[in-house]
Amino acid sequence: MAEKPINPFLKSSLEIGPILVFFAAYLLLKDRVFTIAGTEYEGFILVTAGFIPLMLACTAALWKLTGHLSPMQIVTAVLIVVFGGLSVWLNDERFFKMKPTLIYLLFGTALGIGLLRGESYLRKVMEGLMPLREEGWMILTKRVTALFFGLALLNEVIWRTMSTEMWVYFKTFGLTAAIFLFFMTQGTLFKRYGLEPDEK
Repeated sequence: MAEKPINPFLKSSLEIGPILVFFAAYLLLKDRVFTIAGTEYEGFILVTAGFIPLMLACTAALWKLTGHLSPMQIVTAVLIVVFGGLSVWLNDERFFKMKPTLIYLLFGTALGIGLLRGESYLRKVMEGLMPLREEGWMILTKRVTALFFGLALLNEVIWRTMSTEMWVYFKTFGLTAAIFLFFMTQGTLFKRYGLEPDEK
């Protein structure tokens, strides 16, 4: 089913809003400890517990409004429930911090499998956004695959060697900036392999 058009600001708010709310809530509660049913929970765990239903509600709203969810949105929602839930249940923030690693590994692996089969799975997801010739899609897919594996490794290094606060800043701004900068540097590829109007 084709994605139904909605207001771009609303779409961006539903996609990015939960992450910004998580960041703001963490800054408010990061130094506090809450005792619930005799168990002490740090602010990070409480914020994670609130983030799970918020993210699911926004994902459901996107599905309702657009009639479509990308594979990445679905997998992300599932991993948030699983690893966010484990962090809350076991009172251990490490599980939630592992989530970006697994997301990038899963999609890097999926794209890599497609490349081994001579296909660009990235094209199936993004063709409507960036019309490219076949050779361009294969090159871009190789680069995005490397990006995903690199981000997975970087997330592991950050959360294992730095403070929780540093990881939250990295998760909120660093990962987004890295992906944005990556696509900003692909201008030469888009120009060289972009389809002309009569080729589309």
